[in-house]
Parts: sequence; structure tokens; C-alpha cells
Amino acid sequence: MSRRPEPLSQVSDFDIRLLKIFRSVVECGGFSAAENVLGIGRSAISQQMGDLEQRLGLRLCQRGRAGFSLTEEGREVYQSALQLLSALESFRTEVNGLHQHLRGELNIGLTDNLVTLPHMRITHALAQLKDRGPDVRIRIRMIPPSQVEQGVLDGSLHVGVVPQASPLSGLEYQPLYSERSLLYCAVGHPLFYVDDRQLDDDRLNAQDAIAPTFRLPAEIQAAYQALNCTASASDREGMAFLILTGRYIGYLPDHYATFWVQQGRLRALKPGERFYDLSLAWVTRKGRRPHLVLESFLESLAATR
Repeated sequence: MSRRPEPLSQVSDFDIRLLKIFRSVVECGGFSAAENVLGIGRSAISQQMGDLEQRLGLRLCQRGRAGFSLTEEGREVYQSALQLLSALESFRTEVNGLHQHLRGELNIGLTDNLVTLPHMRITHALAQLKDRGPDVRIRIRMIPPSQVEQGVLDGSLHVGVVPQASPLSGLEYQPLYSERSLLYCAVGHPLFYVDDRQLDDDRLNAQDAIAPTFRLPAEIQAAYQALNCTASASDREGMAFLILTGRYIGYLPDHYATFWVQQGRLRALKPGERFYDLSLAWVTRKGRRPHLVLESFLESLAATR
């Protein structure tokens, strides 16, 4: 009694390659006719058909002087092979289509008041993302830098934009913007109408000033340490509120302060001397899982120079 073949436990890449050869042989009507289509010789085709039959434990075809013909089992395997190969092709097409038809959401955390930057790289990247994936849902949170970094770390945010200070473990930082901050006072402040030539360091440093509570590079923190900081704010908008009271001086990004300067409500104090340049970076989590929407956004962000 012949030994019953073992059931097929799994379909390997090698099996799929053999099934593709089998399909070509059937559709060409024999080994000889399939040589040109497959680009291999008849003996190699015969060897691989034998491997497939041994793998399946079935006789798939008759070949000899009478010509090529399928056995009953061969016809059933052929139909099953067509279904399998068609399903694999559909899977490949659908997965590749995901790269062109983005779906899902992008959760982005931003430091406040970046929209007035003239470069508008974030705005342009978001526009390109929406063009590539009309169904993508974009969610923006305007929060202090420390909360942005924490959100990226815990996964509630996919990406954030923060002032580039000392990097946190677990996060990756890429330079995005550079902005200049000047020292401002508002209408009603004793220094508003004082000529810059009369403003020495001692007089400036004696004024009530505002300190940020978010992380900054050490060299920028030194600019605040020279001031008489009697108030603090967690973001730049909070600093603007206090400066506009006319009771405090403080640093603001020049692009953000332009609106009030043009209205005559703010002025920069000794702008040639009292300023600092701050780099802003986009931040993502190290070892993050692949996320097509995020990667598309980052690709657009890197391209908008």
C-alpha cells in the first residue's frame, strides 16, 4: 500500500513560484510551448513541475508522446492556483495603493504663534498632505513646548514643533525654522518714547520683565538672567499679554510682534544689541511604528525649504 502524502501545512514563496510556472505551462499547452514564455529550458520546467507534484503529493499532468494534458487533480489545482495568484496580486495592488491614497489622521502639536513666520513651511506641508490624502484628518494642538514633547513621547501626538533646546531621550529632532526675538515694550511703558541712545544696560535690566517657563538653550537663558524677571508665562502669547499691559518688557519673535509694531503699540528696545536667534525643530519619537500619513507629512516638510 502506498504511503499517503502529508497534508500541505503552508504555502511558501518557493511553492508560489512553482505554481506560477504550472500556470504558464497550462496556459501555453505544454512544456515546449512554455519555454519562451518562462525563459527556461524544457528540462528545467520538467524538474520544477516534478518538484511541485512531489510537494503537493498529486499527479498534475500527463506528458509524453500523446501530448500534454491535465489530470483531474491538475485541473482543480490549476483553478485553485488562479485564485491564489489573483488574491496575491490584489493584495499587492491594494497595499501599493495605500501609498497614493492616504487615510487616517495626523496629530500635530505646535508651539504657539508659528503661523506668522514668513516661510510658512508647516502650512505648505499640511497643504501638500491634504492634496495627497483628501480623507486624512488633521488635528492640531497649540500647547506649550513641554507638553508637545510629552505628547510625542506618549504617542498622543505623531509630530510636534518646539524650540530646540537640550534633546530629550527617546525623541528625534530635525531643524525646521530659525527666528529672531527682540526685546519689546508697549505704549504706556516708561521706556516707550526713550531714545535707544539713552538706554544703557543698567536701565534696561532694572525694568520688570517676563521670563518664559519653557525650555530654552543655555545661551538664550542667559539673556533672561540679565533681566529683572518678576513675571513668567508658559508661551509667547502669554508674554505678549503682559508686555501689552505697558508694565513689563520682554522678548517676542519679531514676526509675531510685527502686527503691534505697525499699529504703534510695541517698539523694540535697542534691536541691534538686545536680540537672540532661536532654532525651532520638528520632533518625532524614536523607534516609532511606520505611519504613512506621518511619513508623507515629514517628506513634504523636508522638501519645503
